[in-house]
Amino acid sequence: MKEPLASLFSPTSLGAIELSNRIVMAPMTRSRASAGDLVTDLHVEYYRQRASAGLIVTEGVQPSIDGKGYCRTPGIYDQQQVKAWREVTEAVHERGASIVCQIMHCGRVGHSDNKDSAARHVAPSAIRCEEQIFTEKGMQDMDMPEALSIDDIASVIADYRNAARNAIDAGFDGIELHCTSGYLPAQFLSTGTNQRDDQYGGTLENRLRFILQVIEQVIAEIGADRVGIRICPGNPFNGLHDDNPRETFKALLQAIDSLGLAYVHVIRMPSTGIDNVALVRDHFTGGVIVNDSYSTEEAAQVIAAQSASAVSFGRFFVSNPDLVDRIRHDAPLAKMNPKTLYTPGAAGYIDYPAMQSD
Repeated sequence: MKEPLASLFSPTSLGAIELSNRIVMAPMTRSRASAGDLVTDLHVEYYRQRASAGLIVTEGVQPSIDGKGYCRTPGIYDQQQVKAWREVTEAVHERGASIVCQIMHCGRVGHSDNKDSAARHVAPSAIRCEEQIFTEKGMQDMDMPEALSIDDIASVIADYRNAARNAIDAGFDGIELHCTSGYLPAQFLSTGTNQRDDQYGGTLENRLRFILQVIEQVIAEIGADRVGIRICPGNPFNGLHDDNPRETFKALLQAIDSLGLAYVHVIRMPSTGIDNVALVRDHFTGGVIVNDSYSTEEAAQVIAAQSASAVSFGRFFVSNPDLVDRIRHDAPLAKMNPKTLYTPGAAGYIDYPAMQSD
C-alpha cells in the first residue's frame, strides 16, 4: 500500500457506528427489489461483496408505500421487509462492515406506475415536478402531487420513526435521512417547492420544521448517535429550487449541531457555486462524510488533513466490489457499465469480478 493512502485505512467511529476504515460505500439506487418492495438474495450478495468498506449506506429505502418514487426500490415499513433486510445486515456484519439504512421519502418525485395502487402522491405543496421519471413503460411525466395536511404531516413523521425502529430491528447500525436530491425533506426546505402558509411554510424557521421534527422523532426512537443525514445545498436535481440554499442549510446545520447526530454526509457538487464541505465544517462540529467524485488520492489527503471523518464512493463501488482491496494494493479500477445500473437481475449488479479474477 502506498503511504499516502494509509490514512484511509485507519479506524474511526461516527457516533455509535464503528468503521474499520474510512472508505464508505455511498447510497445508490439500483432498482432490484421484488414485489412487495422486498430485498432478495441478489441484495444479500451485492452488499456482502462490498462489505470490506468501513461503512455501507444502502440505496434509498422508502418508509411507507407513499414514499416510493422509483420502480423496484425497497421498503422498510412492514415486517416482511424487516425480515428480508436482516439477511443483508447479517451478511455485511459477518464480513466486518457496518451498515446504515438510508430512509428516502420521494414526496412529489414519482409516478403511479411505480407505486402501490393504494399509495398517494404527496408533497408540501401541490406543485408538480416538471421532470420525467423512468417506469416499466418508459419515461413518463411525473404526477401532480396533493399537498399534505397537518394531520398527514404528523403521519409521515410517524412513518419515519417507524422506519427507524424497523431498521434497527433489521440489524442496521443506524439510519441516514436523505435530505437532498429533490425528495420530501428538501421539498419542505426549499422555497420553490414549499409554498405553504401554515407552520410548515413561508419563513425559514417554518420550512425547517418538518425535517427537525423528523430528526427529533427518530432520535427519540433509536438515539442520536445512530442517525446521520445526507445533504447537498444548492442541488437542483428533480426540479428543486431554493432562493437561498446557503442560508437554508446554514440554519439547518446550526439547528442540528447540538443534537449529537452520528454524522452529516455532504455532497460537494462544485456546480452549485457553494462550498458545501466548508459550509458543513463551519456550522457542524460532528462527524462528516464527504462525497462526489473523489479520487482515492484526494480522499486520502482529506482524511490525513482531518478535513473529514470518511469519504464515500459510489460509481467505484458499482464495478469494484473489492474496492477497498484495490485501493490498498493500488490496483487498477474496473469501469462501470451504465447500461445495467437500473436493470433487473444479476447482470451489472453482482457479476463484476473481484481483482484476482480480472
